[in-house]
Amino acid sequence: GRKHGKRSRRHGEPQDGVGGQSNHRQGGDFLNLKAPNKCVNPDSKQDDPHLFEAWSRSVLDFSCYQRNGSIMKPWFWPCCVLAGILTWMTMQGEESHQANKKATFGGGCFWCTEAMLEDVEGVLDVISGYAGGHVKNPTYRAVCEGTTGHAEVVQVTYDPDEITYKRLLELFWQSHDPTTLNRQGADVGTQYRSTIMWHDEDQFKEAQTSIKEAAPLFKDPIVTKLEKLDVFYPAEDYHQDYFKHNPNAGYCVYVIQPKMKKFKEYLGGKLPK
Repeated sequence: GRKHGKRSRRHGEPQDGVGGQSNHRQGGDFLNLKAPNKCVNPDSKQDDPHLFEAWSRSVLDFSCYQRNGSIMKPWFWPCCVLAGILTWMTMQGEESHQANKKATFGGGCFWCTEAMLEDVEGVLDVISGYAGGHVKNPTYRAVCEGTTGHAEVVQVTYDPDEITYKRLLELFWQSHDPTTLNRQGADVGTQYRSTIMWHDEDQFKEAQTSIKEAAPLFKDPIVTKLEKLDVFYPAEDYHQDYFKHNPNAGYCVYVIQPKMKKFKEYLGGKLPK
């Protein structure tokens, strides 16, 4: 039965918080807050001076029930709706972030192209390698002989939220001379051809547009090839980060460093997106 709003206790049954645990948790219990001795019913007409404090503490405790065992908090379902909205917004944010993408370019010796692109904002990784040939697992020696059909290329992994493929193409035009057929300076052969190896139709279309837009920048016609990427073979380990590991090597001093200086002047500091 009930008496003055409280249920009667059997003889020997411990009181709430005395000699044992309560049959219901007190408001704010799971944060170890000192809660009032009862759960607060917002519908109660009783003028309790501690009503607001008790109710605000009970907000933190999802296990606080009325005496009849039913959930008594009016904010419970609104909180569930709010939690659902926040979860949805988080998922939308994750979906709006694009996955990393790859681009593959050939601009002569891959030591040069790698050195210029790897520190660009938005570029996550640059791997030197070989692509566009007919021999599986080509070696550097075989590619240099010009018998495998491969070009020395770099494969760029980039964050499309930080830098676009269009911008990478613009940097590609600045990293080499796209008007000399199968040649970059003293490096001569099809392995040194200027090439854009597209990964999908979108890249192919953007590359076509970029060639037209870049044409006025050069006195001679652009001879860059557009090739669909088939297989990319990473080059031997000693080719990776070659300029960083060998800054005083003759090729780095007399070929790469002048190109790097010109490239940095073009960037003019921070890379615009």
